Amino acid sequence: MSFHESVKYITNTLLEVLSNNDSAQNEELIKYILDAKKVFVYGVGRSGHVGKGFAMRLVQLGLKAYFIGETITPIVESGDVALIISYTGETMSAIQTGNIVRRVGAKVIVVTSHEKSKLAHVANIVVCIPIKDEERKTDLAPLGTLFEDATMIFLDGVISELMGKLGETEETMRGRHAIMV
Repeated sequence: MSFHESVKYITNTLLEVLSNNDSAQNEELIKYILDAKKVFVYGVGRSGHVGKGFAMRLVQLGLKAYFIGETITPIVESGDVALIISYTGETMSAIQTGNIVRRVGAKVIVVTSHEKSKLAHVANIVVCIPIKDEERKTDLAPLGTLFEDATMIFLDGVISELMGKLGETEETMRGRHAIMV
């Protein structure tokens, strides 16, 4: 397989998957984030990397955001929200994190490809990124590539919505960038 075939397959699939997203659900997700005292993000592996990128953008928007598992992350409390990313929704640490977050009275947003998973059952909101395992071309996009890429783009769209609602611009966000330039 070639580089160009892979890029074409990935981008076409992401466009198809993300074009059918539920706008009302997105508004609810954004409301949860805006109403939260603190926003926590969690994921494992590449989903974790996507989550860290999202948490970074939330901080650049001026929100209190943390990635669960970092040594300086505070505890989750009532009034907070946790966004948990898991392709399968069956990752044990993600399920445990979701259960703990709910137990302390915080809200749980789950981004997954399996809306009937164990993790989805603990969620207040489930954002389904519908990647059909049986239709994936694994030679062009192995493992969770489609889910991870789609989740990154989806969460970047959330950032754009948040920018508008918070009156933020790239310039104001740049002032909170780790390396202000």
